[in-house]
Amino acid sequence: MTRVLVVEDDPQLVRALVINLRARRYGVDPAPDGTTALRLAAARQPDVVLLDLGLPDMEGVDVIRALRGWTRVPILVLSARWASEEKVAALDAGADDYITKPFSMDELLARLRAAVRRTEDVPLAPETTLVETGDFTIDLRAKKASRDGHDIRLTPTEWHLLEILVTNPGRLVSQKHLLQEVWGDSQSNKTNYLRVYMAQLRRKLETDPAHPRYLITEPGMGYRFES
Repeated sequence: MTRVLVVEDDPQLVRALVINLRARRYGVDPAPDGTTALRLAAARQPDVVLLDLGLPDMEGVDVIRALRGWTRVPILVLSARWASEEKVAALDAGADDYITKPFSMDELLARLRAAVRRTEDVPLAPETTLVETGDFTIDLRAKKASRDGHDIRLTPTEWHLLEILVTNPGRLVSQKHLLQEVWGDSQSNKTNYLRVYMAQLRRKLETDPAHPRYLITEPGMGYRFES
């Protein structure tokens, strides 16, 4: 049984989440505040954490940081906070996904299932050199991408971005992290750089760049590679 830790202080939302999750055979542990959440996480070892940012005793970001000190359990943030800086802070602290309230239960359950699948997937081993999709192949050792047997010319910057994304398959990588890794700390707010280079990558790799299948944008948050 997949066990879910629900960290939320709104009793009505907690009740709705518990009913829906248990109906789908998830084990559920509710926690009304951060202190209880951290205690239950250590005691119950959940498979997924659903976390509100606005808790009565501490900020949700502090809960994320505390959990990341000892576990890689997927953390899905549920929050009414729309500001991009709030989302980036949560993702940089170690959250795996960010769902803005109000949300549909179907969307939440789909994101939860995806998070569980990613933990079950075998991650890229250090010796893995080839990433294959239905449309293109990426050779990490040779630093080459190809489609239909033909090489795709990528600039060093395009390659660096692509390499970060494909070595974190299915994981949301924040804008700030990508900017810092590729351009350095001084350019960590230049999100327009990302838009330009991601558009170039899609033109070169995606069959339909306007409706990408592999290089996915999470508005205001970051990007993910879906294989």
